[in-house]
Amino acid sequence: MNGILEAARELLHRPSVTPDDQGCQEWIAEQLQPLGFEIEHMPFEDVSNLWAVKHGAQPGPVFVFAGHTDVVPPGPEDQWTSPPFSPTLEGDVLRARGAADMKGALAAMLVAVARFLEQSPEHRGTLAFLVTSDEEGPFVNGTTRVVDALMQRGQRIDFALVGEPSSDQTVGDRIRIGRRGSLTGHLTFKGVQGHVAYPQLADNAIHRAIEGLNRLIQTTWDDGNDHFPPTSLQVAIIKGGTVSNVIPGTCEATINFRFSSEYTSLTLRQKAEAILNQGDLEVTCQWTVNGEPFLTADGELVRAVSDAIVRRTGQAPILSTGGGTSDGRFLARTGAQVIELGLCSDSIHKVDEFTRVSDLELLTELYLDTLEALVR
Repeated sequence: MNGILEAARELLHRPSVTPDDQGCQEWIAEQLQPLGFEIEHMPFEDVSNLWAVKHGAQPGPVFVFAGHTDVVPPGPEDQWTSPPFSPTLEGDVLRARGAADMKGALAAMLVAVARFLEQSPEHRGTLAFLVTSDEEGPFVNGTTRVVDALMQRGQRIDFALVGEPSSDQTVGDRIRIGRRGSLTGHLTFKGVQGHVAYPQLADNAIHRAIEGLNRLIQTTWDDGNDHFPPTSLQVAIIKGGTVSNVIPGTCEATINFRFSSEYTSLTLRQKAEAILNQGDLEVTCQWTVNGEPFLTADGELVRAVSDAIVRRTGQAPILSTGGGTSDGRFLARTGAQVIELGLCSDSIHKVDEFTRVSDLELLTELYLDTLEALVR
């Protein structure tokens, strides 16, 4: 196995914009196979997925490293200090698209596992990697499909460590112990089309939409709880009308909830529809569930990761459920304890995305310590 810098560079030079893996997973498999991992490529449609497993010498928990090889587009390349898929090292700084989100973490996982197996060849339990090329995209044929297939087989997962860039100022200062749910509503408000000079003969659908959306906006959905902030609602899109002298007969709106564990997607949309259906509004609702909330409030994985961070940095991590969604929500369906621990997030999705080599080395040590605590 190469060192951490070499492993990171090997992944970073591949322009693996969602969902094109560009051979990243083949290279990961080539590193894992000599370590005794059984390799299974699980493509779905145009998405590459990798499931790799190594059984230990003794029974024990199933520990999964999870991540993604796909990256967001780099944007205008002439705005980058150096080409986005030519990893460039300047002092301690390694710059490339995907350096922080999250090829650097994948490299750290690989190096940590190689070191762990060298030190503990007779480890207990099972080690596994679940890697997809569809985390930054529509997330339809990636981790969620693999998890479905694994659950159908009866595959148990006890611990899942996701390498998303969870850290804030320094590696390990924050870990994600869960994420809010995400629910998108596509609403169509109906009125009666007519001439703007004769409003008494029409019913303005935009006005109806404003009325309905205001009801939702003014609702206090919950106060959050010990682990989650209050549920929030944002209106993302409003479409209505054609020309200036016609009262529109329909108006479409798209809303998004980021919701706490006080709701499921079902109970939340039931409450939203009940609010919208008050009075004489005529509205139809279509819902897209982007993810249910999940939480690993305590347990062996939280303790192992937190202890590793305290040992290596001297500071206890903040336990957070903030941010957007991640593939952790799919792994949580298995009943696994799920934690996100990765690099700093300050440059992700930006021009000149970067990480520090010292951060890669620290993250590798944190992953190694976690393995030693749980499956040694």
